[in-house]
Amino acid sequence: MGYLNNSSVTVDAILTLKGRELLAQGGNAFNITQFALGDDEVDYSLWNPEHPLGTNYYGTIIENMPITEAIPDETQALRYKLLTLPKGTTNIPVVSVGNTSIILQGPGTVADVTPNTNISAGNSTLGYTAILSDSSIATLTVTSQLQNSVLPSIPRFIGDNEDAQSFAVSGFGFRLTAKTLLVADKTATITIIGNETGGQTTIQLTVKKATNVSNT
Repeated sequence: MGYLNNSSVTVDAILTLKGRELLAQGGNAFNITQFALGDDEVDYSLWNPEHPLGTNYYGTIIENMPITEAIPDETQALRYKLLTLPKGTTNIPVVSVGNTSIILQGPGTVADVTPNTNISAGNSTLGYTAILSDSSIATLTVTSQLQNSVLPSIPRFIGDNEDAQSFAVSGFGFRLTAKTLLVADKTATITIIGNETGGQTTIQLTVKKATNVSNT
């Protein structure tokens, strides 16, 4: 990572790994139709309403912070995206799934997850991204597919240790199916992210180990 000189207006653009893949395909594969803005490098805790020089100086430290240069790893860039919400919106987007935890009682048991957003038409086009932190204990499938041909990129910000075994899909509804666990119960998390509004929620998943019942 490097820093840019913020004394002048600078535009620093590079392709992500996915962008390079599409560019290499040639033809019309690489066609920018959407973009996102973020403020990852801004520390808003530095806003100082007690500055002795008055209101014009509350954000002086923030305005003079160095700007980080672009990086190609989409799992580390744009973790905090700026949003444009419909005119007249009075609520901050909140994603909910109706419960805070799911327990699958044994191999093959299922649970459906249907996300909702508290603003009108929230995420009605690009839907949601569901990230299962540990794919070794359950499978994650889509029950309600996206209709849009342009699928969102999959953000994975759940931690470096979990990312190697995580699994992510996009849609409007999802299903969890427990795998066979022989030794002990295991837990994981399911993170649901609104692909248009940016709201998200995380729920706990517990999968119970297999039990063998014998008749004597």
